[in-house]
Formats: sequence, C-alpha cells, structure tokens
Amino acid sequence: MSTAVIGLGTMGGAVAERLLSCGFPTLVHDIDPAAVARLVELGATACDPAGAGAADVIVTSLPNDRIVRDAVIGSGVLKSWAGRVLVELSTTLPDTVKAVADAARPHEVAVVDCPVSGGPGEALSGKLVQLVGASDDALERARPVLEALGSIEHVGAVGHGKTVKLLNNLMAMGSIVVAAEAFTLGVRLGLDRHELFDVLSRSGGRSFHFLKRWPYALADDYHARFAVALGEKDIRLGLELAHDSDYVMPAASIVHQIFEMARAKGLGNEDVVAVLKVYQEWAGL
Repeated sequence: MSTAVIGLGTMGGAVAERLLSCGFPTLVHDIDPAAVARLVELGATACDPAGAGAADVIVTSLPNDRIVRDAVIGSGVLKSWAGRVLVELSTTLPDTVKAVADAARPHEVAVVDCPVSGGPGEALSGKLVQLVGASDDALERARPVLEALGSIEHVGAVGHGKTVKLLNNLMAMGSIVVAAEAFTLGVRLGLDRHELFDVLSRSGGRSFHFLKRWPYALADDYHARFAVALGEKDIRLGLELAHDSDYVMPAASIVHQIFEMARAKGLGNEDVVAVLKVYQEWAGL
C-alpha cells in the first residue's frame, strides 16, 4: 500500500516520517520547499497535489478550514484522486469535512475523518489516538495506514471525528488555563514553584497537560509543541460549534478570552503553557 501526505507542518511532517519508517512508499507535498526537501532526504518522493492520486491512501494535514476547503474542494484535485482513500487529519469544523465528503462522493473517493490526539512525538512513535469518523468500508481500506500511526477510535460517521477532537481540545485548553491560574496563585503566596509542581503532580487536581507541559515552563522552555495560536483557534471552533447548536459555554468563553489575551501579548507562537505568562504578569511575578 502506498501513501501520500499533503501538508508537512509539525504534525503532517511527523506523520509522513512515521509512514516512511514503517515501509510505506510515500509521496509528499507542501507549499514550503524546505519541508518537502526534508522528507525527500528521508526517502519520500515529491509530488504536486494531483500527483498524490498515484497513492492508495492520501493524508491531508492542513492548518484551518479555509485551506482544507481550498486545497481539497476548490482546487478540483478530487478528480485526480478518483477511487482513492482520503484520510483528513486537520482540526476543523465538522461541516468542513462533511463538505469534503460530499465533494468526494462523485469521484468515489472514500473519506476518513481522522483528527488525532497527540503531538509529533506520538506520531513518530505510532502512538497517536485517532478519532475516526467514517463508514466501516472506508475505515477498513485505511486501516493499515491508521494502525501504523496509533490506536483507532471509531466514533461514528464523517464529522463525528472532528466533533470529538474539538471537545477534547476544549477540555485540554480549559485544564491548562485553570492550572495556570491556580499555580500562579500558589507562587504568589510564597510557595516554591518546583516544590508546588512536585506536590500537585501527585495530587487529584493534576491533568495530562499539567504533567506534560509544566516541566517545560519550569525550565523556561516555551518552544511550541502546540502553539497558543492553535489552541485559540480550536477553542474558537468549539465555541462556534456550540453556537450553531444553540448551546451556551460560559467557561469555554472565558478560556478563549485568556488565549486571546496571550496572543495579544505576542505569545501566539509559543507553547500553550505560555498562558502562565499572562497570569504571572497579573500576579506581578
């Protein structure tokens, strides 16, 4: 089975590297020549978007809804992908991947809605959690590729994968903001930040992201594993999903405001744990 990966950013690049390491012949495309060159050095073959149709399974990992719609629907590339499987990894609104599936249907392109939980490290080690929305047939056709990338959680039809991803990211970003708020209060009250982390990391209030990201912050390392700008985008999409469902999310709205403040302070390209800096400024630390 051969693969193609379109979009070689932080996640797409790691996915392409993983597929190569698992022995899949892999075509790659990105608007950044350097990203393509890096994968070519690892054994991939460069292609244009239409040329990706030479692969059995095409994976797209793109930054936002507009780019997904433009690159997959607006470009007319689907006719070159006739009869193939499209695995759509991007974090977008459910309606975007549904629109992709509708456009793909006349060309008999089977669409697998497949956002992931995990970062580039998990992609490289094959430990992503894949939130799959697809028909049983499309999932089975994509299964060898998905199994190389991690675990498969079949959550329903096309659109359901994106929905679960947005819910997951709302919870994740919320946990980071609440942890930053509480942690900063503790430091302001005189607690040693390293000792505080040690105690809280073994207590009931800990979370996945507290355990994963706070050691970076304690080392003053805010290199983006997942950037503030991306976190803000995902919260905004979650709120849009709620609005379209006539559902009110007051806590998520406040979390979004904190992320907007972080972006306004120039932290957009830093890791999401940089929201700590917002609270530290308020606390005078």
